[in-house]
Amino acid sequence: MEETLGRKRIVIIGGGTGLSTLLRGLKLFPLDLTAVVTVADDGGSSGRLRNDLDIPPPGDIRNVMAALSDAEPLVAEMFQYRFKTSLDLEGHSLGNLMLAALTEITGDFSHAVREMSRVLNVNGTVLPAANQLVTLNAEFEDGTIVSGESKIPAYLQPIKRVFLEPGDVKTLPDTIAAISKADVIIIGPGSLYTSILPNLLVRDIKKALVASQAKKIYICNLMTQAGETYKYTASDHVQALYDHVGVPFLDAILLDKIQVPKTVAERYEKQKAWPVECDEEKLEEMGLTVYKQDITSIFGEAVRHEPIKVAEWLFGYAGGLIKENPKHLYF
Repeated sequence: MEETLGRKRIVIIGGGTGLSTLLRGLKLFPLDLTAVVTVADDGGSSGRLRNDLDIPPPGDIRNVMAALSDAEPLVAEMFQYRFKTSLDLEGHSLGNLMLAALTEITGDFSHAVREMSRVLNVNGTVLPAANQLVTLNAEFEDGTIVSGESKIPAYLQPIKRVFLEPGDVKTLPDTIAAISKADVIIIGPGSLYTSILPNLLVRDIKKALVASQAKKIYICNLMTQAGETYKYTASDHVQALYDHVGVPFLDAILLDKIQVPKTVAERYEKQKAWPVECDEEKLEEMGLTVYKQDITSIFGEAVRHEPIKVAEWLFGYAGGLIKENPKHLYF
């Protein structure tokens, strides 16, 4: 794993849309980036390839690689292309198929990711959280256990805990090395139970994360999510992270300070989603430094983290330009 001299080493742990969105902004700054990506997906194209070929699902990895790619736009577009008319290929993305093919050729999923990263001229290092098949399970407050990442949110009941099978899954040595050497470790944004926590349930990652001397910051989701974080406050998100890791491990949390427009909030309410409440006093009682910044934009009918705004702030945080007073940004 190559390192760029003089650049701050940043490890981002997560999956889903939130991770790839954040990386599109961070890759524009002079940082040494490593993305640790969940491999718990079992739906769509990824799930079909996982079941048919007995390989880790490539979807989240593919999206992260596309986000970090410096390849020609047409190459990146081709990598993300999803077939629509073929009965056999319908729903599959070309990138997923390429990663599956490389896994069969090399005999190793992580090797396939490394080789494809070279082809796409990826600006950073992309590492799967595990190099084998894993299944994400959830135990709900009513005692029900549901298996499968895609099925968990559909149960629409409060989640007590999530856990992996097998429980002793290993991560790559490169992942442990990156976490150990990091200057800053970023958790999120992304679906709390199905995109973020599956990474932290890998015992080696959990142990390395707790032991790391890096600054650890959680980028909190903007909206709650039905089936996962129904009406969660910011501190509820943090508490779930702590409950699964076993100890408090975060130094700071980044939240948005702009109120979601009423018309947008009303659209989310129809999906049983609300803006995440910033219970700042509770967060500070948990020992966190709370940073509130203007880091969002409205994309169509959705509220999303604005990649450049978040990346600019994180670049300052990594460089020590963000002081303990969360009201100010120093550049």
